[in-house]
Amino acid sequence: MSKDIRIKKGLDVKLIGSAEHETTHLPLGSLYAIRPDDFHGVIPKILAKEGTEVKAGQALFYNKSDERILFPSPVSGKVTEIVRGARRKVLEIKITANSTQAFEDFGTKDVSVMSGEEVKNHLFTSGCWPFIKQRPYDVVANPNQAPKAIFVSGHASAPLAADLDYTLKGKEAELQTALTALTKLTEGKVHVSVASSKSPLAGLNGVELHNVSGPHPVGNVSTQIAQVNPINKGEVVWVVTPQDLVVIGELFLTGKFNATRTIALTGSKFKTPKYVTALAGANISDLVKGNLEEANARVISGNVLSGLQVGENGFLGYYENQVTAIPEGDDYELFGWNKPVFNKISTTRALTFSWLNPKKKYDLNTNTNGEHRAFVVTGAYEEVFPLDIFPMQLLKACMYKDIDEMEGLGAYEIAPEDFALTEFICVSKQPHQKIIREGLDMMREELG
Repeated sequence: MSKDIRIKKGLDVKLIGSAEHETTHLPLGSLYAIRPDDFHGVIPKILAKEGTEVKAGQALFYNKSDERILFPSPVSGKVTEIVRGARRKVLEIKITANSTQAFEDFGTKDVSVMSGEEVKNHLFTSGCWPFIKQRPYDVVANPNQAPKAIFVSGHASAPLAADLDYTLKGKEAELQTALTALTKLTEGKVHVSVASSKSPLAGLNGVELHNVSGPHPVGNVSTQIAQVNPINKGEVVWVVTPQDLVVIGELFLTGKFNATRTIALTGSKFKTPKYVTALAGANISDLVKGNLEEANARVISGNVLSGLQVGENGFLGYYENQVTAIPEGDDYELFGWNKPVFNKISTTRALTFSWLNPKKKYDLNTNTNGEHRAFVVTGAYEEVFPLDIFPMQLLKACMYKDIDEMEGLGAYEIAPEDFALTEFICVSKQPHQKIIREGLDMMREELG
């Protein structure tokens, strides 16, 4: 099979506010938070109660269904608050950081001589296992199921996504160590996808390298899996992001859990879109201080298509390497549906003209430009959906909870982010990602 991954179906949402290639090293913030909801499907059992002093890398909670899967603190400090919601669900665990950081010492390891079981146990002990996610269901990987392959996407194609060639520069040693460790966890191949030969991931050993090209969602792992090694019923594929590979690699090389990553501050509401260094769970206000135009802005942890609205007082998602700020769409345009549109992106040519200038960048807001209604069959979803799946039929199967039909339509291969583009262009304003997530959760509960 070809090592090249090319797709034609998709859509590049070009927005104003891409991050400039300059990095500001921010001082350590005072407050951090870990959200159990970032680890979908995990039921947390608290280990560090309020008032507990923790080191960076020390476990805050574990997964109720598997006590080996620990979730560590990104900083050393005191657990000052455990925020709970309805039925005492844990929403956030807040840690006030110490001025001087202390790390839990897990010891340096030589991955080249370690067995797969030793690598797995070390990832359990250090709290790095949650960095490995799985298809199907897009959840933290089940260590009891062996994957037929492991995928790493070294190309981010989402709107204003961080330039991984830039953020990973100089991290080749950590990346190679982590990938060597991953090869011990599967009898299959470790697949790495890049868009450029200049990528720090391009020259690494022991992996199957793929060159990707095409519009978004070519950077989504599901797209790459479908092209290289599609998932059938009963099979499992593991997925790791490049920024998490760096954390895993540094763990083996130094014995420390260091959740520092380079974050892209993007969007038209930033005065200077740029890169900053921060720890997972950092307070957004520390990242955007003095750089955000606060009036009428929506702050998102992640990208505009699949990120989470957090606000300036929220916290950076555990897996995220991007913060986006765009205008809030709280205004209404009189007869906006009945006149030519020049300042919005559209996949149709009905009074819209974005197709005339495909390289133009737009300053879009959060307005949905329409109201929620029943599905309208237009054929537009298939134009931006590169997987060999019927997207509308799968969405409807999730809505009426037909598991047999969901299986037949390819639900094992997808994650909610794969439906972000169809949600973006949906004339019916249906919440596609929410529908898919609820469908996958139901399948996981019923089928395991």
